[in-house]
Amino acid sequence: MSVVIEKKKQVVEEITTKLQESQSTIVVDYRGLNVAEVTELRKQLREAGVDFKVYKNTMTRRATEKAGLSDLNENLVGPTAIAFSNEDVIAPAKVLAGFAKKHDALEIKAGVIEGRVVSVDEVKAIAELPSREGLLSMLLSVLQAPVRNLALATKAVADQKEEQGA
Repeated sequence: MSVVIEKKKQVVEEITTKLQESQSTIVVDYRGLNVAEVTELRKQLREAGVDFKVYKNTMTRRATEKAGLSDLNENLVGPTAIAFSNEDVIAPAKVLAGFAKKHDALEIKAGVIEGRVVSVDEVKAIAELPSREGLLSMLLSVLQAPVRNLALATKAVADQKEEQGA
């Protein structure tokens, strides 16, 4: 019997570690998805660098207690899968929200973003944000605008001087 308990302790430790190390964790109810749909979802999450696992709720509850995220326990009912991302905060929310729009059976329950438990609405709001590359592109555009405007103004002055001199 102690071998089984040791295995369960290891699983709880694994979940605790993932909860503590991940930038973004999303809890979903996958009830109603068929095998092909779950396979497609796993593929999309894997491509985004997101780890997607199904754990027993009792073990996950113990892990959330250890990780100091006990507010998440109320969402750990029924078939529950968890998506963990160590690198991109937005990726799991974006993939899961996009998949949920096409497949009504997938229901986002809650999430943990950078160590803080968040509601479904907050997860969906995060999913609407542009990707990291998109945000960097916007920032670069904003930074370039003053220089571009200065260059255009200088060119307009130079053109005006040229016309007056001709």
